[in-house]
Amino acid sequence: MTSDEKSIRELVATWHAASADGDIDSILPLMAEDVVFLVTGHEPMRGRETFAAAFKAGLQHFRIQSYGEIQELKVEGSLAYCLTQLSVTMIPVQGGSPARRSGYALTILRKEADGRWVVIRDANMLVAESAPSS
Repeated sequence: MTSDEKSIRELVATWHAASADGDIDSILPLMAEDVVFLVTGHEPMRGRETFAAAFKAGLQHFRIQSYGEIQELKVEGSLAYCLTQLSVTMIPVQGGSPARRSGYALTILRKEADGRWVVIRDANMLVAESAPSS
């Protein structure tokens, strides 16, 4: 595994841990200022500040547990992509049943001049899992 691949895997792990902790300050440096997130059924979410506002608003209602297993990771110069199988559980802070979504995300990253990798685009293809029948 190259040092770039290791750095990207560490970025993904940090993102999941910081999401669980509700730590937006640790997540924001992991993305470019002009990041774009694509989520099925919604307009693109453009920019780091838009993401921060949505994340903070979500934390008012939910705790986040997520897990991602990288299926494919390719680095070409200062760009990379990562295909990840994800599982995200949104746990209501006021009680109630958690909602779980799973599927794949395709993330494009860029290596900055200081050597850090940042997310520049993310296409999230998660779908709601149905509740188990009794």
